[in-house]
Amino acid sequence: MVGALAVGCSGGSSGPLTVNPPSPAGQVATVCGALHDALPRRLDGRPATPVSPKSALTAAWGDPAVVLRCGVGKPAELLPTSETIDVNDVRWFFHDTKDAYIFTTYGRAAFVEVRVPKSVPREQATAPLVDLARPVLDSVPVAE
Repeated sequence: MVGALAVGCSGGSSGPLTVNPPSPAGQVATVCGALHDALPRRLDGRPATPVSPKSALTAAWGDPAVVLRCGVGKPAELLPTSETIDVNDVRWFFHDTKDAYIFTTYGRAAFVEVRVPKSVPREQATAPLVDLARPVLDSVPVAE
């Protein structure tokens, strides 16, 4: 398990990856469902990985997996003065933990979190965000 976000692996390739989905309501849940339908089958060359429980709020690719969770809460570290990065017209807030680089969309109707394992070199950690830009732009509107 990784902190309160409850993202964990279950035995690598021996079964689905355990990813606890967030619990957004209303419009955020609808937006996340649309994003899920638009997600690529491959992300930065990684094939889709089954997740458990199945949810329109989560997705994963590769082993070790890049994990997406849609409808998460605003990161505690995200402040009005926080720096963000732009990847193909999607703004992301970045912070890292011992195990992962964590990117969260900024300025969108839903917070979309992407966890990239630290086994990926830091200079390549944003590569999965390139493949996610179009689905996010098409599915997750800019916040009002």
